[in-house]
Amino acid sequence: MANGQWFPQDWPERIRGLADGTLTPVVPKRAATVMLLKDTDSGPAVHMLRRRASMAFAGGAYAYPGGGVDPRDDEHHVRWAGPTRAWWAQRLGVDERAAQAIVCAAVRETYEEAGVLLAGPSPDSVVGDTTGEDWEADLAAVAAREFSFAEFLDRRGLVLRSDLLGAWTRWITPEFESRRYDTWFFVAALPHGQRTRNASTEADRTVWIRPGDAAASYDKGELTMMPPTIATLRQLARCATAADALAAAPDRDLTPVLARARLKDGEIVLSWPGHDEFTKHIPTDSPTDSPTDRPTDLPTGGASA
Repeated sequence: MANGQWFPQDWPERIRGLADGTLTPVVPKRAATVMLLKDTDSGPAVHMLRRRASMAFAGGAYAYPGGGVDPRDDEHHVRWAGPTRAWWAQRLGVDERAAQAIVCAAVRETYEEAGVLLAGPSPDSVVGDTTGEDWEADLAAVAAREFSFAEFLDRRGLVLRSDLLGAWTRWITPEFESRRYDTWFFVAALPHGQRTRNASTEADRTVWIRPGDAAASYDKGELTMMPPTIATLRQLARCATAADALAAAPDRDLTPVLARARLKDGEIVLSWPGHDEFTKHIPTDSPTDSPTDRPTDLPTGGASA
């Protein structure tokens, strides 16, 4: 096994359908994911979770906290700190309402899945403790979409700290996928006084691991990941500190990465522009691997959350 890259079993059939015009691409849903970092004596570590094997999308794969944008978050006024909505709109390539919703999604998913909240009672503070029955009740309600994240912030009198986020990259799920997402990847540093925990029902394990170590485990086939995950890990491995990653974010290119598929000499050639390592040649009569066929336990050297 050359690496731990995951490809769904139905890709060859769907790619053929896209090529011959019998498959209509699904419109991608907007999403956000956050690479949460903390400094260690040997460099920054990133918070990752392993998706439950029962998940329909990328089950068994290691990923970052993330999820879909809630359209309600572009309607409700949010107390806001950091770059303006207009700045974020230009940076993300959307209008201001969509920019607010995308940033809200990034902060919400970090809270829902890692228990870390990038918000505070004032523009220059963050909450220090999100434990207790009242917090747990609100977290469950947000996760169940009983009210929007913007409403949650308003109920709590909290200011969203957009200045604690850096937009890193943008990937769009291939046109032949049945579930498609237009995902903005952000970086953030773990706020002082807060701790991560597995607050997600979608993950069976969470870890803190150095990006270079995670990438090496992927290369050995020990960890299963999707292309955007391993690509961003290799990029983060070049950063000496969490602050370095945040400082580099504003200059990062957010041109969307979208996979291309073509038929050539009895093979499906799958490629991601700018990421040659993911190019894959799939015989048209051969199935792809399932993530359950690959070991997904973290090797020694990864720090548990």
